[in-house]
Amino acid sequence: MAGHSKWANTRHRKAAQDAKRSKIFTKFIREITVAARTGGGVIDDNPRLRLVVDKALTANMSRDVIERAIKRGVGEDDGAHMEELTYEGYGVGGVAVLVNVMTDNRNRSASDVRHAFTKCGGNLGTDGSVSYLFSKRGEIFLEPGVDENKVMEVALESGADDIVNLPDGSIEIVTPWEILGKVRTALEQSGIAVAHADINMAPSLHVDMDEDTAAKNLKLIDMLEDLDDVQAVFTNANFTAELMEQISG
Repeated sequence: MAGHSKWANTRHRKAAQDAKRSKIFTKFIREITVAARTGGGVIDDNPRLRLVVDKALTANMSRDVIERAIKRGVGEDDGAHMEELTYEGYGVGGVAVLVNVMTDNRNRSASDVRHAFTKCGGNLGTDGSVSYLFSKRGEIFLEPGVDENKVMEVALESGADDIVNLPDGSIEIVTPWEILGKVRTALEQSGIAVAHADINMAPSLHVDMDEDTAAKNLKLIDMLEDLDDVQAVFTNANFTAELMEQISG
């Protein structure tokens, strides 16, 4: 899912996308394998692995499939070597787009990503062309109705950077990406349910759009996300709740 707006504004679209995307398990398996290979196969000791395993379980991936992917990552992999790459480019209206890729064939991936940008009216950029506009961070979202004082106490004590009250009553907790798992664990152990947690590339500024431009950029994001090798897409396009309603309506 693109990391381009608040969970509170995009969860329904995300749920619909994930439900219809038959390739989602393949993406999870790749991420689990690489996470285990780079950080070890013990979930509690590998925050990146725990994050993707949690998402895979939420998507109803079986534990047997997850365990096989972990074993493949820690040394029993008889498949091809996977590389992690980031492509940078511009969508319609000059919005910045980052594309995280996991691939065993970088030529294929580059061709597929370039084709998506070109077909949707954007263009692929060079390394460093837009990445300076983004910073890596952890984001945790809580549903409305939680005890805000308790959330603040637990989150700040466990190392969170910021706590934001969103317009719909939900709460966003911003953390250094390295300790996202630690903060999430502290919340859950305190009885605070986590609705969603992920590592995001947060833009330093957002680009406003009209309805037509927003629809075109959503088409680009959807096309990129549907590519087998693409794991995540991030943009500084400002997809407000109002825009999303106009497009879906």
